[in-house]
Amino acid sequence: MDPCRFVRILVGNLALRFPLSTKPSLSRIHPSTSPCYCKIKLKNFPHQVGSIPLIHANTQNPESCNFSLQKSLAACFSLSKSQVDRIISKGGSSYKLSIEVYADPDGSTCGLASGKLLGKVKVPLDLRGAESTPSVAHNGWIDIGRNKSNKNGSSAQLFLTVRTEPDPRFVFQFGGEPECSPQVFQVQGSVKQAVFTCKFGFRSSSDRNLGSRTSLPESNTSRSWLPSLKTDKDQSAKERKGWSITVHDLSGSPVAMASMVTPFVPSPGSDRVSRSNPGAWSILRPECGTWKPWGRLEAWREPGFTDALGYRFDLFHDDIVATGTTTTVASSTLSTKLGGKFTMDMTTNISTPSISPQSSCDLGSGSRPGSRPGSGSGSDFGFGLPISPQSMYRGGFVMSSTVEGVGKCSKPEVEVGVKHVTCTEDAAAFVALAAAMDLSMDACQSFSQKLRKELRQQSQNFVD
Repeated sequence: MDPCRFVRILVGNLALRFPLSTKPSLSRIHPSTSPCYCKIKLKNFPHQVGSIPLIHANTQNPESCNFSLQKSLAACFSLSKSQVDRIISKGGSSYKLSIEVYADPDGSTCGLASGKLLGKVKVPLDLRGAESTPSVAHNGWIDIGRNKSNKNGSSAQLFLTVRTEPDPRFVFQFGGEPECSPQVFQVQGSVKQAVFTCKFGFRSSSDRNLGSRTSLPESNTSRSWLPSLKTDKDQSAKERKGWSITVHDLSGSPVAMASMVTPFVPSPGSDRVSRSNPGAWSILRPECGTWKPWGRLEAWREPGFTDALGYRFDLFHDDIVATGTTTTVASSTLSTKLGGKFTMDMTTNISTPSISPQSSCDLGSGSRPGSRPGSGSGSDFGFGLPISPQSMYRGGFVMSSTVEGVGKCSKPEVEVGVKHVTCTEDAAAFVALAAAMDLSMDACQSFSQKLRKELRQQSQNFVD
């Protein structure tokens, strides 16, 4: 099936200047401390906060005065085709982006509390045709504050760029919870097509590094895997280990795997997995009859009384066998009660080029018949470059997956940027990563609480 259409709204190149007659309370603000910030709002989306550098009052082009201002991104919103259609049907001309500008001379609020409101502006957004063609909604100075209608130019002015661009994505939906070994469907609107199957299981302690099937480097934290004098049954209540989920294409060939390589154990004196000793998954791809590590996901519970799950995802470089070098491409937190979205987005630049598909592709076809696992099925696709740290640096949206809170039924929905999928194995790697992220919510659950039965079979249901 073809990818789904999405539209991104990018806001950036922010700068603020005051007229020379500005009151001393504002003129004492120093540009290097970025004491002004803004709240960028779009209806039905959480607001985003960005800092605004100050520049000289006579500067016409902020990009010419400071290299750090050039093409900097402050906020990004993603809309699905259904959201765009709904906006257009209600009269697209009334859809506006709102920017509220605040001053914080002491630098004490950092956007967490309201400073002094200097003014607000609204930028109309015309989303007609945005699914296929990039457009610029605004690029230049705009007056803010009470005097913005004053022709004498005594108002503060905000420079900003607002643009829309198409951002096609493949969308996948798990047919059930990952630990229940569900099918995975590719989704386009109301149409669903099965493309993968998942198999959840447990690895035995003797297979903790997947034997000779991988070139995984052993991390320092993985030494907690060393066998103890206690049995697996005794240890099962004190550590969560050996979980594994394998993604197969429709022919039954394995195309990706997520394997728990560092157990999730509570820190001493607590019943939580700590940031100092996180659990970890290895995300693997098949290559020449063996499993090759592609990325590493770590997860833990944030300290204190916060109900937050922390995570970090690192991509291995191509020279992993020699150096084991990685690059962190995602790091954030999720609410353990409400859940949220695991997101990988390398957008740092408002001039990121839009990506349009060269042709349609059919993930359901899988790898070519008779091809070896990992031999690639790039001829089935007309998109982008293989997923690697180098291709990530090209910027743009990479992927997102939904994660439900603890105790809630979770059927992850995965979105993957078209330019990061060249073959079935690429898409499957992201699906495996989404499954690992979802299962990490259970793995980081308090050890005073019992896991669901599908996750409590370490001593009876090991697989090699």
